[in-house]
Formats: sequence, structure tokens, C-alpha cells
Amino acid sequence: MIDRVLVVCEGNICRSPLACAMLAASFPDIRFSSAGTHALVGESADPHVLEMARERGVSLGDHVATALTGHEVNSADLILTMTTAQREYIECVWPSSRGKVYRLAENEGVDVVDPYRRHRAAFDLAFAQIEHGVAYWRGALAGLAH
Repeated sequence: MIDRVLVVCEGNICRSPLACAMLAASFPDIRFSSAGTHALVGESADPHVLEMARERGVSLGDHVATALTGHEVNSADLILTMTTAQREYIECVWPSSRGKVYRLAENEGVDVVDPYRRHRAAFDLAFAQIEHGVAYWRGALAGLAH
């Protein structure tokens, strides 16, 4: 049974808040949160991400970047990262997390690119990768949610 899902990226202003919001829209009974391994604490979502999300009916207007903490890691039933390096970092710092940390796009065998401070094409690619990962995890979570 999955009650809490944590979605992680680096700065917590692009990838993880977007993936988190997209997943949360499908599972109102699961508590979703996002955080960054090197979060830009207190910042809102990147303007490009806000625009892309809004175009697809996803709201990130109240998002504020949060740093990853042991409490969040320990209380999550499932942790989704954007990269292998993030997964390895979490498992190294919090060894008890092993077995519940996966990449969002693991089913495609790719890391979700970091579009921060890059051109629009990088945001488009990241968004497409996130959409594919979210579609996969929607199916997986449908069988695991209470």
C-alpha cells in the first residue's frame, strides 16, 4: 500500500514539482510532495515550467522549493528521482531508503534531463520525459494505492 510519494530533483523548481503535481492529480488519496537535493529553498517554480504546466492544465502556482530531509525520505513509501545520481545519493545518505527509490523514467532507462537555465528545447524534452514517466507510474500506483 502506498500512502506517501516523494518526488525529488536537484533544485525543486522544475522537474520534481511538475511530476509531483501531475501524479497528484490522478491520486487524491495519496500524499505527494517534492523536494530537491540542492533545493533553491523558498523559490517558486521556474517560469518556463509554470507556463508549460498551465498550458496542460497543471497548477504549480503555490509551489515553493523545499530541501530534501531525512524526515521526508523516511516517511515516504515511494521516492521517485529524476536521475540515477539522485537515487544513489538518497540511498547513500539514507540507507534505509533502499528498495523504495526509483527513477521516474526507469521504465525507459533514462534520466530526466535538467532544463534549468537552458533553452526551451531542454524544457520540452524534460516535459516529454516527465509525461512518459508519470504515465508509467500512474499505472504502477493504480495497483499499489489503497
